[in-house]
Amino acid sequence: MSPYPFHYHRAHTLAEAVTLLAQLGGEGQLLAGGQSLIPLMKLRLARPGALVDLNFVPGLSAIDEHSGEIRMGAMARHAALEDSELVARVPILHDCAAGIADSQVRNMGTIGGSVAEADPSGDWVAVLLTLGAQVRCTGPQGERIMPVSDFVTDAYTTMLGPAEIVQEIRVKLPPAKSGGAFIAFKRCASVYASASAAVQLTLGDGDICRDIHIALGCVGLTAVVPIAAQDALRGKPVSAKSIENAADAAMAAAEPQSDMRGSADYKRVLVRAVVKRAIDIAARRARGERVEAGHEYVARV
Repeated sequence: MSPYPFHYHRAHTLAEAVTLLAQLGGEGQLLAGGQSLIPLMKLRLARPGALVDLNFVPGLSAIDEHSGEIRMGAMARHAALEDSELVARVPILHDCAAGIADSQVRNMGTIGGSVAEADPSGDWVAVLLTLGAQVRCTGPQGERIMPVSDFVTDAYTTMLGPAEIVQEIRVKLPPAKSGGAFIAFKRCASVYASASAAVQLTLGDGDICRDIHIALGCVGLTAVVPIAAQDALRGKPVSAKSIENAADAAMAAAEPQSDMRGSADYKRVLVRAVVKRAIDIAARRARGERVEAGHEYVARV
C-alpha cells in the first residue's frame, strides 16, 4: 500500500526545522530514521500532510563527551552508538544499541526518534531512566533540558510542545565501581521484546549495593520503575537472597497486558527472570568483570 500524498521539506538547520514545524502546525511531522513512521504511512495508519527531514541538519548525529557527560545527538543511529568507544564506557548503553531489531534498522533508526516516540515497547527509555539521563529540546521558545523521567508522560506521549524537537540526550558517566546491564527477551530480532529489564548499580565496601536503579520495559504504558525492588538491594549486600527479593518485587510491580508476545502471567515470570539476570551481570561488571549482556531470544529446537 502507498502512503497518502504529503509535502516534503528538507531542513538544513535546527532553527529551520523548528520554523517549518511551527508554520505547518498539526500537518507537519518530523522525519528522523523513519523506522516507525514510514511503515505506518505505507499502511495509511499515519497521514501527515508534510514531513520535515532532519537527516541533513549538521551536528545532530554527534556522540561526544563534555563535562563528564556523554552527549548523544538526536540523530545518532543505533549502529553508531553500538560502535562508539565512548558509549562502550557505559556498558548498559551498548547492550541496548547492539540489540535493537536487526542491522538494517540499527543503521537507520535514531536514539532521538526512539525517545520522542515514547513507545512502551521501545528499549531506550528504560535504559536511560536507570542512568538519570536528560533530554535537551529546542523549540520556538528556545531550549530546555528535562530528565527522561519527566519527559515521557504516557504511552506515545511526551512533554514536547508544538514545534519542539529533541536535540540531544545527555548521560552522566557513572562513578567508579558501577555497572549496568540491559536484558530484553524476545522471540526473534525483528520483533519487540516480551519483557525487558535495565539495571544500573554502584557498589560500596564489602560488596554493599550503594545505589541501584531498575526500569522494566514492555510491561506497562511507560517504563515501570519498581521502587520496592530497588529498596530490596540498596544499602544491602549483593547476595543470591537479596537478588531474589529484588526480582520478586519487580515481578509484583509489573503491569503487563496479554498480547501476541505472551500472556500477562508469562510476562510477569519473564520480568522476574530478566531482572535477576540483569542485576547479576550489573554487579559482576561493577566488580570489573567483562560479561556479555543484551537481547536474548527464544531457543528453537
